[in-house]
Amino acid sequence: MSLSIGIVGLPNVGKSTLFNALTKKAVAAENYPFTTIDPSVGVVAVPDERLWKLSEFSHSEKTIPAAIEFVDIAGLVKGASAGEGLGNKFLANIREVDAILEVVRIFDDANITHVHGKVHPLSDIEIINLELMMADLQTVAKRLGNLEKEVKRGDKDAHAEKSLLEKISAILEAGKLAQDAELSKEEKMMLQGLHLLTMKPILYAFNMKVGSNNIDVSSFADLISKYVVFDAKIEDELKEFEGEERAVFRQELGAAEGSDGIDALIRASYELLELITFFTTGEDETRAWTIKKDSTAPEAGTAIHTDFRDKFIRADVIHWQTLLDAGSYAAAREKGMVKTEGKEYIVADGDVIEFKI
Repeated sequence: MSLSIGIVGLPNVGKSTLFNALTKKAVAAENYPFTTIDPSVGVVAVPDERLWKLSEFSHSEKTIPAAIEFVDIAGLVKGASAGEGLGNKFLANIREVDAILEVVRIFDDANITHVHGKVHPLSDIEIINLELMMADLQTVAKRLGNLEKEVKRGDKDAHAEKSLLEKISAILEAGKLAQDAELSKEEKMMLQGLHLLTMKPILYAFNMKVGSNNIDVSSFADLISKYVVFDAKIEDELKEFEGEERAVFRQELGAAEGSDGIDALIRASYELLELITFFTTGEDETRAWTIKKDSTAPEAGTAIHTDFRDKFIRADVIHWQTLLDAGSYAAAREKGMVKTEGKEYIVADGDVIEFKI
């Protein structure tokens, strides 16, 4: 499953530094069919200690983590929606990703110029989101114009779409994101073809800096949705280290309490896309598979091969920790811990599954 997150932000907020740190978490291309050689795209492993514990448990020869794509999108400037700077490229690139990671600077440093002269996180967020809203208004207006003939002919679907688009237009004109509109499942489906930028989930990444004056995010946290706090410079310096060594150096570099770090940012991005992980494990390989939350067993099986959906008979399922506690797969079976599930089973995060076809 290829799902991507676009990294956006104003100039000098640490966007490129963050991308450099992320790409050190890149995975082996041969294990992922959606990998790319585009230098602006990094396919990044999702940190998950459950995977490594299962791999050790099974004495696996290979261990393959789940992965998501991060796309370093061209820098934004005021007026992007009107074509300023690399505006058209910026908006086109965002349209292609599944979610947005909005990097916002919260540190004040006289040596690093802020594009608008003063560090003001909420103002920066408003500038970026306004450009997205303006672009969406243009998209909605264009679609409304194209619908006119069908509406005049009395087409019921066209009338319904027009009503929906007028609702979205009013939301955008009020300075809100399209995702803030109260929409039914059917209305959300109707909007999918427009690829509205402000319908995409957003994770705000607040870049702090040790030794600088940092704005307290808690003072405005209630005004935004999901966010993480990180120090791009420290995370970039730590990109060569892993595990305990990374934790030790992170502390020595003075990473502030309340700073989430790169692993937390990756996990939050994964959750933003409403993704969960199930596992397969054995002597040959232990692997984390990415699926959408609330997937049925056959739907989950497509992450491995379409045959597991089309020829699905049943799935043997056990929670990863239950398997480890049992001591072996055979012991887990003897104790009735491995459950046989059918087509309606909703896969849970952390399930270890063996598909039967």
